Amino acid sequence: MSVPAHDAADLGRLIVQGADGPGIVSSVSSLLSQVGANIVSLDQYSTDPAGGRFFQRTTFHLDGLPDRMATLEDELDKTLGALGLGYRLVEARRPKRVAIMVSKADHCLLDLLWRQRRGEIHMNVAMVISNHPDLGDDVRGFGIPFFHVPVDKGGKAVAEKEQLKLLKGNVDLVVLARYMQILSGEFIEEVGAPVINIHHSFLPAFIGAGPYQKAKERGVKLVGATAHYVTEDLDEGPIIEQDVVRVSHVQTATDLQRRGADVERQVLSRAVAWHCEDRVIRDGNQTVVF
Repeated sequence: MSVPAHDAADLGRLIVQGADGPGIVSSVSSLLSQVGANIVSLDQYSTDPAGGRFFQRTTFHLDGLPDRMATLEDELDKTLGALGLGYRLVEARRPKRVAIMVSKADHCLLDLLWRQRRGEIHMNVAMVISNHPDLGDDVRGFGIPFFHVPVDKGGKAVAEKEQLKLLKGNVDLVVLARYMQILSGEFIEEVGAPVINIHHSFLPAFIGAGPYQKAKERGVKLVGATAHYVTEDLDEGPIIEQDVVRVSHVQTATDLQRRGADVERQVLSRAVAWHCEDRVIRDGNQTVVF
């Protein structure tokens, strides 16, 4: 998946979804052509050409796009509204504002911060929130605000209230980089942004503490990771990305954990990058990833 030039002020992305039917691609292309836009890339998918769901991601160039967004949205409302389709229109140059929530494990957090600094993920990490103080110095070393919000026993509601004060209206995405707390339904509903989580792919076989030791005792031959959107159903939200690596009997539980951490880093970074590039479209409990 190629990444467009992020600094191109006149690059836009149009995400379209809804009931499939004839003429959608033609209508979108004609509209963009009429306003003087040049289509750079176009990806589409239909679950079924006869009565299925339609998805399309179009990247286009339009001179003076920032000043023409409102007019373009009016035209899209008319054209796509007549077809019963929903859409999102975004400026590609604008990075997503991201908050990362973490506990004590640093591998996913530091990988995301490193990739942001290298320009590998088009995002601005606005803050890191943790229920432990351990990683504060590491985060501040990247010049990013670090907030320690402890979650005391029986005090989750209080902690989530403090977290929401920091997050609501300030971020476009929340990433759980091994944040070892279960978010409440109220938090998910109120945060006002999608939430992406990463976990090892042993679930539900080896739940709870010490999953890699349990996996070693069972003689697993694969370890992996899953990145998904968070819903009220624990670890059952729409999957964005997954991967696995082979292991064998000679590797210790520590070896398995190390290889699992490597996969978690890669899977989470890809999921976050794709979301920030508007490549992921949610459809019920599934995703379409262009």
